[in-house]
Amino acid sequence: MKWNALIRGYKHYLQLEKSLAENSVEAYLRDVEKLAQYDALFRKDKGAISIHQTEIQTFLAWLYDLGMSARSQARIISGLKGFYSYLELEGLIDVNPMDLIESPRLGSKLPDTLSYHEIEQLFNAVDLSRSDGHRNRAILETLYSCGLRVSELTSLRISHLYVDDGFIRVIGKGNKERLVPIGASALKYIDLYLQQERTQLLIEPGSEDYIFLNHRGRFLSRVSVFNFVKKAVEVAGIKKRISPHTFRHSFASHLVEAGADLRAVQEMLGHESITTTEIYTHLDTAYLRAEMLEFHPRNRGTKKREA
Repeated sequence: MKWNALIRGYKHYLQLEKSLAENSVEAYLRDVEKLAQYDALFRKDKGAISIHQTEIQTFLAWLYDLGMSARSQARIISGLKGFYSYLELEGLIDVNPMDLIESPRLGSKLPDTLSYHEIEQLFNAVDLSRSDGHRNRAILETLYSCGLRVSELTSLRISHLYVDDGFIRVIGKGNKERLVPIGASALKYIDLYLQQERTQLLIEPGSEDYIFLNHRGRFLSRVSVFNFVKKAVEVAGIKKRISPHTFRHSFASHLVEAGADLRAVQEMLGHESITTTEIYTHLDTAYLRAEMLEFHPRNRGTKKREA
């Protein structure tokens, strides 16, 4: 049976036999839909009934890599346990792949992520009156808006900005290029930096096209970005071990937890397939931007305004 049919049956079961509130039903269905998206992306849509325990573990490991919190992982596991118990009750499966899956301990070590409130704290901690204030704010906005690796941020070029379309061209691992949606707030601070602070620099030959420069007019190093982020965390008073990569984890985690399509998140992150079979799915760039506008906390409402 196809995912849609199984999910419809599960929905009726939750509504009629479990008598759950609508919000609870929708939460359970979102958890199952994440696994369905993963199945389409990495298993060529083989379906819920054929999934084994090891594949569930691989799915959970992928969510871990995206930076999803232990609490959110535990909720998804609970949702999937309910779904596969339903399939077992209906006689659709003989072996329940969730039987031996344990929820992560809520105190276990996972990639650090920031709440949206903490993200705003960091943004507000930037002193815009400094000569590099708008550059620093633009760096934080871009890291969170686009989920970039720090090396991708430092290599961004002015010629890679497609402001009218709301995209940037990113050079990722292995020199592979991808288009990533960028939000209005990040573009605003990049523009303020380019028009106000960057024009005051004596730019070193060879660095003219790089967006983010240091005070000597050279493109930024990775260490410079790490040091700046560390200082911003101290000023904001956030008691977590934060690095530029934390913004990437937070970007992915916030999108996935809000319900964004897993394939879209993978495409925006530039992730390689985590299976041995190459089944990377290329998505339409307009679709990627629509997903980012709808589910990214920094851009909610933008999609409706653009429509």
